[in-house]
Amino acid sequence: MAVAQRKGTPVEELRPLHDVVDPDALDALCTAAEVSVTFSYDGYIVTINGDESVHLEEHS
Repeated sequence: MAVAQRKGTPVEELRPLHDVVDPDALDALCTAAEVSVTFSYDGYIVTINGDESVHLEEHS
């Protein structure tokens, strides 16, 4: 949802996240507050932290 908001497009127009990262594995990894996961998604570098914060950086 963060990428869709940043791009100003509906979520439905983005490639499904499960094509990029396993959502169950992501949930399991992000249960610890000291963990962060970074991956490339639809033109952005996405970092999700254990505190559920999301950081987006445009992928050049």
